[in-house]
Amino acid sequence: MTRKTAKLRPLDRQICFTLYATSMAITRAYKPLLDDLGLTYPQYLVLCTLGEGGPMTVGAIASRLDLESSTVTPLVKRLEAAGLVERRRGMEDERKVAVTMTSAGHGLLERSGCLGDLLLKRSGMDATELEVLNKRVQAMRAEIVKG
Repeated sequence: MTRKTAKLRPLDRQICFTLYATSMAITRAYKPLLDDLGLTYPQYLVLCTLGEGGPMTVGAIASRLDLESSTVTPLVKRLEAAGLVERRRGMEDERKVAVTMTSAGHGLLERSGCLGDLLLKRSGMDATELEVLNKRVQAMRAEIVKG
């Protein structure tokens, strides 16, 4: 019995690897700035999510970040311990936990604005080009998610 071996494309010609490697490069570029702020990248994403929409449940944060609530809960707890967010159990449903950014969290999120500037500078693109690329990648993701 013979087995036909599919010819694989080199990694640099596979979009999945390009997106993965680019994501890793961005995270590495952000790391020194996030370290100065005392945040991990996932914690930064939680703060950005709260900055977009105000108080949210843990489930809503998880949904926005495409994560499980069980992944977001420890992030929120660490942010709360740092004084950047507050958690409150719902009055009607104690299973729902509302998360609100504190003034310290808002201040830290404002200071993190330099992350976007860093990416723009290092990308070799102008703001319009980066926005177009972002929209194209978002459209690609939406199609993949649809299945």
